[in-house]
Amino acid sequence: MGFRQSDPRERSSSLDRALAEASAACSWDPGGTNPEQLFAAGWSACFISAMGIVANKMKVKLPADVAIDAEIDLCNSGDVYFLRARLSVSLPGLEREVAQAIVDATHGETCAYSNATRGNIDVTLNVM
Repeated sequence: MGFRQSDPRERSSSLDRALAEASAACSWDPGGTNPEQLFAAGWSACFISAMGIVANKMKVKLPADVAIDAEIDLCNSGDVYFLRARLSVSLPGLEREVAQAIVDATHGETCAYSNATRGNIDVTLNVM
């Protein structure tokens, strides 16, 4: 439908992506990257960095293979559009309670994306 056509570029040219166009049903053109995917990538990178800060304060070493599967959904209810997020965090080798404490503190206090979206986006956290 063309409501989000854009050609994003930044000065350094490190961001050079074609944005996918949403259809009326909010399905995406597979030929490009949608804004929600870019948001998920940024949130994941921020969250991983913030977990390092939290783990350091807790005197816990994060595993080298830490991973986050972030999914951001563009939803609508009538004429109102909103986002919904799921962050599935993998901290292999850590006890579940320790991993959960790191994720909770990261989301609750340290991650800039979590702080910026608090109260605006429904977020589900999963520790795997």
